[in-house]
Amino acid sequence: MKRLIPVLIAVAVIASSCSEKTTKETAVSDFDTTVYPVKIMVLEKQKIARNIEYTANLMAYEEIHYAPASPGRIEEMNVEVGSRVSKGDVIARMDRTQLMQVSEQLQNARSNFERMDTLYKLNSISQQAYEAAKTQYEVLKANADFLNRNTTLVSPINGIVTGKYFEAGELYSGVPNTPAGKAAIVTLMQISPLKAKINITESYFPLVKKGMKAAVRIDIFPDRQFTGEVFRVYPTISADTRTIPVELVIGNPGEVLRPGMFARVSLDLGEVSSLIVPAIAVIKQEGTNDRYIFLSNGDTTARKILVEIGTRFDDKLEVVSNEIKEGDRIIVAGQEKLMEGSRISTGD
Repeated sequence: MKRLIPVLIAVAVIASSCSEKTTKETAVSDFDTTVYPVKIMVLEKQKIARNIEYTANLMAYEEIHYAPASPGRIEEMNVEVGSRVSKGDVIARMDRTQLMQVSEQLQNARSNFERMDTLYKLNSISQQAYEAAKTQYEVLKANADFLNRNTTLVSPINGIVTGKYFEAGELYSGVPNTPAGKAAIVTLMQISPLKAKINITESYFPLVKKGMKAAVRIDIFPDRQFTGEVFRVYPTISADTRTIPVELVIGNPGEVLRPGMFARVSLDLGEVSSLIVPAIAVIKQEGTNDRYIFLSNGDTTARKILVEIGTRFDDKLEVVSNEIKEGDRIIVAGQEKLMEGSRISTGD
């Protein structure tokens, strides 16, 4: 036990020494009397042309994985990959055995209903018998219309066939068979115009409106510029990315563009008032992507402010932060050695 006491005393001394060292290190900044000479400028808002650019993949304006409502044998296939179709063109015909049976039943039901209708008007049958004949006719008519739509498959759009998955004589089973994971006998796309989807940051949400024009550039056509237009701004903001999806329709003259091409979309948001500072006033924190500036706090101490960088203008930068405003005094020289609360001299 006697041997243990000196050991405990030594541990206590070491712990006390470490604690005292930490306290002294912390106190260095608290009692640092160094005064750093700095230069300041007053923050002012300037009118700038706000232009934002995003990248996107071009998409078909409409893409339809076309299939009948129920499985069946394919009697005819009238298209190939690359075939152009107009709205109403017959793409394929399915087996019509069931349709023919229902059509025959419909004819008998129509004749029966017409006869019952005449007798009902002459008060020769009950309303119950009349309603039964009418219901049978209407059910068979709806069934025949459904089968007709799903045995003669017509194109719902003006477009091009980009995928064909069956030939005449094969059985369509309804099992997913397309790259999109959907079941179809063909894939149709409308490629003129095209569309693109971008995700804009929430700070630009009030500035992006439906109908706004956009400049679109495609890397494989470096000398050409295409025109786009905002046609849909999504009503919600992603809580994860703080962005809003925006869809643009893009003209495709001569159909030189294709879905899947890489595009650069530029939106002109007009003139806005922003805080512009000299680039040398913004410091990048080592090991991170954080940028910050220093404000003069009563011309005696420095205040460190985290900012986001907007547009660059030669040797100036747009800075964005909820903690800065027009009229604040920003340190533009001598800020390299400063920390939060450092003493400063403005030389005023």
